[in-house]
Amino acid sequence: MAQIVPLTSSPYQTLTVTLNVDGKTLKLQLTVYFSEMAQYWLMDIANGSGTPILASLPLITGDWPASNILAQYAYLGIGSVQIINVGQVSDDYPTSSNLGTSFIMLWDDTPSS
Repeated sequence: MAQIVPLTSSPYQTLTVTLNVDGKTLKLQLTVYFSEMAQYWLMDIANGSGTPILASLPLITGDWPASNILAQYAYLGIGSVQIINVGQVSDDYPTSSNLGTSFIMLWDDTPSS
């Protein structure tokens, strides 16, 4: 079952999340930050010990299956992530002020091929 990761529009946030992914409990450290130059959000993922797994993933939306920003990293077994527009905005990705309100992050199991 998909889980909502609690994000805010704070321009730099680090959080440790415990997720149920592929029938296992997964502890990850997420660093989410807004790039003023590029004008979009990015995310770094580390394991529970802080060892980097992925860096600089853009938090953008899309149509399924392209909406899964972890699709090309399925081999890592860390699940799937979608940024979902739940607000009344026409943007394709969250702005500096609407992450966590108009756009939410859903984390789910790794899709089977």
